[in-house]
Amino acid sequence: MFLTITTTGTADRPATDLGYLLHKHPDNAQTFSTSYGIAHVFYPEADASRCTAALLLEVDAVALVRRGKGKGRGGAPDAALAQYVNDRPYAASSLLAVAIGNVFSSAMRGVCRALPDAPAQPRPLRVEVPALPARGGPDLVRGLFEPLGWTVTAEPVALDTAFPEWGDSRYVRLVLESATLTLSEALRHLYVLLPVLDDAKHYWVTSEEVDKLLRAGEGWLPAHPEQKLITSRYLSRRWSLTRQAMERLELVRLAEADDSEVEDLDNAVEDETETEERPTPLAVQRREAILAALKRSGAARVLDLGCGQGQLVQALLKDPSFTEIVGVDVSMRALTIASRRLKLDRMGERQAARVKLLQGSLAYTDQRLKGYDAAVLSEVIEHLDLPRLPALEYAVFGTARPRTVLVTTPNVEYNVRWETLPAGHVRHGDHRFEWTREQFRAWAHRVAELHGYDVEFTPVGPDDPEVGPPTQMAVFEIRTDTSAAKEAKAA
Repeated sequence: MFLTITTTGTADRPATDLGYLLHKHPDNAQTFSTSYGIAHVFYPEADASRCTAALLLEVDAVALVRRGKGKGRGGAPDAALAQYVNDRPYAASSLLAVAIGNVFSSAMRGVCRALPDAPAQPRPLRVEVPALPARGGPDLVRGLFEPLGWTVTAEPVALDTAFPEWGDSRYVRLVLESATLTLSEALRHLYVLLPVLDDAKHYWVTSEEVDKLLRAGEGWLPAHPEQKLITSRYLSRRWSLTRQAMERLELVRLAEADDSEVEDLDNAVEDETETEERPTPLAVQRREAILAALKRSGAARVLDLGCGQGQLVQALLKDPSFTEIVGVDVSMRALTIASRRLKLDRMGERQAARVKLLQGSLAYTDQRLKGYDAAVLSEVIEHLDLPRLPALEYAVFGTARPRTVLVTTPNVEYNVRWETLPAGHVRHGDHRFEWTREQFRAWAHRVAELHGYDVEFTPVGPDDPEVGPPTQMAVFEIRTDTSAAKEAKAA
């Protein structure tokens, strides 16, 4: 998956200013981790007269299947082989758009500390995408980009050059050229229109995508002749989200026509935003519930088992009462990302002494995990095949035996409250199961009885009177008499 951005320059405005605008030095080849692979940024050419920046995205096909939810090409549950044999690694799509947003975020916002005035200046730009899926053909590609000031070349790619009679594929080789746009505008056009042309996002679309669309579409989307098609496709044809976006875009258009502010046209929006707070994301509520339970337990030395990218470890580090924090995960890549998130290489000596990241599998006993006050299994057990769950139970409750164990897992009964989750689907493509409240309680009571713990249950998130909370948490506390008896027997 490949994209290049080229600009030309003069002695007064060298083309290598592109490096400042993109915040990527032309002399360096850089790599960035994304949820679905590795993004590379490099410069095939860079001098004062001409500079080209290339973005290459290497897609991890296995990660795409594991993290997906059966959405889009290659993800349909009735096409198992197509999950692995598809065009995702090669054709520009929402995957490339996400990489643009992650890697060139400052450039998209038009921020450049080194050259503060440069982001607002139009410059000659040439964008090339060798393989772009275009549902609607070259005519739609031109219809989307030409109104924005681009000169468009959209060459259809033959299905097979050896058999020209087969005709053209749905892919085009795209070249965009303009001398009137800023780099920020160009990147925002690509960020929105690449997934629109692909028309198959690789992730579930929620209300947050409406805000992303409006931010990236600021200044051009309200007046675009294909506004409705862009909005519908970008939001995966979810009618409720499309209607919400169209209403907000209409307010923007009316405000611009009246030379006023959006808030002046819709006082209800202002009143609502003044009196209502944005809901706290469930992931944040989960971390807050875990931190509160750990504080109540008096734990100082804590294990985060299945720590992933280190969000909980980061939160624990902010509280000095947690004197030792150990994150454990089977994925070395996840631990690398966690290390970057925590900035371990730049952390002070005293702070660094409090945290440790270990690679390990929770399906095996590990002597390194013994002797801790508490262990957290946050959204972990549902990623294991059910036959492997007893091995985790023994490794954590039977061998490591922390005084307190916190386990959180999705409540499948609450899934009916997620507008964007089709009936019968789990919340994440890698979930092997999701339990009802009764199933989770039965499992927790069995584990507690088997290994000498008491267990209580706490809802996380809004506790719906019909279907319960979105997340359920079990708090296991080791029985003192059982622990003492085991110690006496060992002595």
